[in-house]
This record gives sequence, structure tokens and C-alpha cells, in this order.
Amino acid sequence: MVKIFTDIDLDGLGCGVIAKIAFGERANIFYCSYRNLNQRVETFLTKSESAQEELYITDLAVNSEVEKKLMERFRQGKHVRVIDHHVTAMHFNEYEWGTVKTEYEDGKKTCATSLFYDELIRTGKLERNKALEAFIDLVRQYDTWEWDENQNFTAKRLNDLFYILNREQFEEEVIQRILHHKDSFSLTDEENRLLDIEEQKIQRYIQSKNRQMVQTFVDNYCVGIVHAEQYLSELGNALNNLNPHLDLIALLNVGGKKIGFRTIHDEVNVAEFAQKYGGGGHRKASGADLTKEAFETYVAHAFHLIPLKPDADRNEFNLKESAVGSSYQNHNGEISYIVPEEKGQISIIHKGERLDIRFPTYLDAERHLKRNYSSWLRNDKEYLEHLTKVLKIPLDELKENYDEIISSRFVDIIGV
Repeated sequence: MVKIFTDIDLDGLGCGVIAKIAFGERANIFYCSYRNLNQRVETFLTKSESAQEELYITDLAVNSEVEKKLMERFRQGKHVRVIDHHVTAMHFNEYEWGTVKTEYEDGKKTCATSLFYDELIRTGKLERNKALEAFIDLVRQYDTWEWDENQNFTAKRLNDLFYILNREQFEEEVIQRILHHKDSFSLTDEENRLLDIEEQKIQRYIQSKNRQMVQTFVDNYCVGIVHAEQYLSELGNALNNLNPHLDLIALLNVGGKKIGFRTIHDEVNVAEFAQKYGGGGHRKASGADLTKEAFETYVAHAFHLIPLKPDADRNEFNLKESAVGSSYQNHNGEISYIVPEEKGQISIIHKGERLDIRFPTYLDAERHLKRNYSSWLRNDKEYLEHLTKVLKIPLDELKENYDEIISSRFVDIIGV
């Protein structure tokens, strides 16, 4: 028999697919999380029959105690292979039985599925298959988020399909498709129709969660916090893009006692951030158990915070990067303006006072404003009604001569 312990996500499932194609009925796959991996591997190692079995651990890393037991197993001449692509597992490269690689020689990022395939091809336990390789690359692109860079939506839709279907059904569908259509791999028309409906659900979910998110500072990082139990990768990426002033997003699953971290910023390493709570992962996507410390920080402390309000997105007058200034507000009723100055510099006027700091770009100024005051771009209706009262000008006249009026009477506006 061949025992494979692998992750519960699409990349882990990909390893399972490869194992079943390579080993057939000899493959015995255990889908695990980092919470139960160590216990399951230890249980396997204690069984007498395990000595004759091949052992693969993919896409997950065991703790130091189990690591020592694997080292002893290998010393006794028994089969052990650990294959991973997470930075936090790099120390397994110190062993003959460990392969951890984050990227290939050509710069492409790896995933456990692609590395497992490479291993079985190298050892002669699997023959090359174009359809399988196409499937593997879709898994790799999704898991590394490369699909977002090159707009390969098929990779994302494959992951969506994985979560729509149960694991057994998805696994069987993929294996049969690969075995019977060896030249290519693609989704069916029926699957694409199903995924179109699912995409609409995801977008509604993202908009809903964007309105529920709060922000706070954790270890000098500006963190968005939201409770979420599904579509975590899509949600984390979307919330980061909708709120680029945040350093990272914390995705809470209190029922499952888990917390995920996502970022889009190269200078932020959420794998290291997650280690504080006993977790790990990739630089831009990681997770951990919801420890007591994490609960206090992300649930108890954040409970009283008011959700961020999204920027107005249908304005015609109060626009971002406006030559006459852009108006913002926060939950305390504090009004701010981002205003262009001479020599291309940008300033912020908050509560009628110009901040001492100057910014090289509008985005830098907005980032400072949102991080420090939790402000949002005011919508036209509320802002224009405010201006008509302050300037005592009819609404039609204000709209007709908006730029001229704002420029000439800006002092009157911010002095209120």
C-alpha cells in the first residue's frame, strides 16, 4: 500500500489525484489539516504494517516530534517522502527524504501537486500525461495566485468547482477525464454554467463582507478583520484590492477555530505573521489556529469597532484625484480633504487643519487618511447638500459651476 497524507485544499486534492492515477487501488489517501496531521501520521507510524508501506506527506509539514520519528523511520530503511512548497517547511531539505521548493529554475512558483508529479516522474512511478499536466498547471496557478496575474480564470473556476462538488465526486470526475482524454484538460459546458451562477454568489458575498469589515493595528500592521467561512482566497484577495491601504486581511472562522491571513503587498509576509499564532503558509496567504491570544486580538478587541464604510463609487463631482480636492468623512463625523498643491505635492486637511506632512501622490495621501482616521470618500448627494447650506448656493448653480466655485471658496468650505 501507499499512504499519502495531504492537505484538504485544491493543491492537496491534486496530490490525491496524482496518487490514484499513479498507484491505483494501492493509494490510500488521508486528507488532513495542520490541526490533525501530526496525530494521523503518528498513528500510522505506530502500526506494524506501516513498515512495508510507502509514505508520502505533501503540502503539509509535521511538527518537530513527528519529524524525529520520520527521521528514525528513514534510518531504519523504510520509505519516507515529504514534499512541500511552503517557506516555513524549508528545513525539510536537510533530509534525503525531504523536497521543499518554492519556485522552479525559470522563476515560476511551485505547488505541492506539481512537485509530487515531478517526484513520481523522476522515480519512474508515473508516465507523462498531457491532460494531467494541464490539470496540474491549473492547480499550480490557482494555489500560487499566478492566475490573477495572467488572468487565467479557468484556474480560479477549477477551484470554485472543487468547492461546489464534494471531494469524492470532484476527484472521480477529474481522474476519469484525465484518463479518457489524455491530450487536454478542460471544464464542460455544464460546469461552466454552474460556475457562472457561483461567480455571482461570490461577488455578492464579497460586497457583503466588505461592508462588515473593521480595521485596527496589530504589531504596526493595519489589519482588516472580517468573519468569513467560505470563498476565503477570493474574499481575501478582493478585500485587499478594495482596501489597498490595509497591510493584510484577517479572515475569522470562530466556529472552526481558525484564522486566515491574506495580503497583496510584497513587503508584508503573512507566513511570518501567522507564526505568532503557531501557523504558517505562503508570503501572501497563511493561516493559524484561533488561539486564545488571537481570539483576544481579532474577536474580543475588535468586537466594539464599527465596520469600515466603502468609498462612494458613483460620484460625478466629489471624485478621487480631483484638481479641486476630494472630500472624506469618518464615523466620528470628522471631515477631511485631499488637496493637490504646487510642485505636484498632495496635502491633507483634517477638521479644518492642514497636516504638516506632504505626500508625493494622491494614493499615498489617501492611504495615510484611511489608515489613521478610517475615512471614506463622501457620496455626491450628502456632500453637495452640505455645500449648498454652507455656501448658500442653489444646487443647480453649484453643479453647473462646481470646479470654479470649489476653487474660489475652498477656504469657506474647510473652515466650517
